[in-house]
Amino acid sequence: MPPTDPRRSRLPAVLAALTLTLVATLVAGTLIGPARIGIGDLLSLLAGGAGEQTTWQQTILWQVRLPRVLTGALVGAALALSGAVLQGLFRNPLASPSVLGVSSGASLGAVIMIFFGLSASQVWALPLGAFAGALATLLVVYAIATHRGHTPLATLLLAGIAVGAFNVAMSSFVLAIALESWEVGRTIVYWTMGGLDGATWDHAKLIAPVLILGLALVMSYQRELDALLVGEVHAAAIGVDVARTRLLLLVATALLTGAAVAVAGGIGFIGLVVPHIVRLLVGPQHRALLPLSALAGAWILVFADLLLRGLLGEHAIPLGVVTAAMGAPFFLFLLLRQQRRGLDG
Repeated sequence: MPPTDPRRSRLPAVLAALTLTLVATLVAGTLIGPARIGIGDLLSLLAGGAGEQTTWQQTILWQVRLPRVLTGALVGAALALSGAVLQGLFRNPLASPSVLGVSSGASLGAVIMIFFGLSASQVWALPLGAFAGALATLLVVYAIATHRGHTPLATLLLAGIAVGAFNVAMSSFVLAIALESWEVGRTIVYWTMGGLDGATWDHAKLIAPVLILGLALVMSYQRELDALLVGEVHAAAIGVDVARTRLLLLVATALLTGAAVAVAGGIGFIGLVVPHIVRLLVGPQHRALLPLSALAGAWILVFADLLLRGLLGEHAIPLGVVTAAMGAPFFLFLLLRQQRRGLDG
C-alpha cells in the first residue's frame, strides 16, 4: 500500500477514539453489576476512601470488578494482536490464532489440567497447561511443515489444521471421560465456552507481562511484516530473514494465545474480526495496525463482557458465546463483501 493511503490521516482520530472508548468501557465495567457502585463511590474508593459503609464496595471493586475488566482487556488485546500478526505473516485475511491449532492446543493442555484436578489445587497449573499445549502444538506443526530448512506456507497451514483437529478430538475424548464426574465435566464444558468469571489479579499478572513482551517483539518486526505483505521473494530480496522472522512471530503468537486461553478459555472471533476492522480504518501498515488492533481487541472484549453482565444478567451465558454472536455476522459480511469484489473485478 503506498504511503499516500488516505486512511493514514485517520490514525490520530482512531487512536483517540479507541483510547477514550476503552477507558469509558473499563469504568462502566467497574460500575455495572448486581451490586451497583456510583461514579462518586468509584472515585472515592480509587482515591483511597474508606469507611464502614464502603467496605463491601472496596471488596467488590478491588477483588471482583477491576481484575475482571483488566483481565478482559488484556485477553482481548492478546487475541487481536495475534490475529493481526498471523494475517500479515500468512498474507491471509482469514488467518486467526486458531489457524495453526495453537488455540486448540492451549485448550487441550488446560482441559487435561482440569481433568486431573491440578487446576483446583495449584493456581498456576491451568496457565502452565495452556502454555505447554500451545507451544507443543507450534513445535509439532512447524516440524511437520519444515523440510531442509524450508517451510512452505501452504504446508504450514495444512499441518496446523490437521494438528488442530487432533487437539479438538483429544479434548472431546477427555470431556467424554470427565462426564462420569458431573462437576469436572461441567467445569470443562463451561471453561471451553470462555469467560471471565472468577478472574483474579493472578490472571491479570499472568497475561500482562506476556502481552507487553509480545507487543514489543512484534512491533520490532513491523517492517518485516510490511515486506511480507508483498511476498516472501520481495522480502528476502530486501534483506528479510524470512525463516527466522516467521519462527519468532509464530512463537510470539503462540505465547499470546496460550496466555489468553489460560485465563479466559475459548474466546472466538476476536483475533479474526478485530484486525479487519482496524485495517479498514487505518490501512495495512503494521506500525499502526498492531497497537490499534490490541486497543480495539481490548475494548471489544470488555464491551462484550459488559453487555453480558449488564443486559443479559450475571452468568446468563458464557462470554465466548457473546463474542461469537457479535463476530459471526460481521465475518459473514466480510466474506460477502470480498465475494462481491471478486465478481465485480
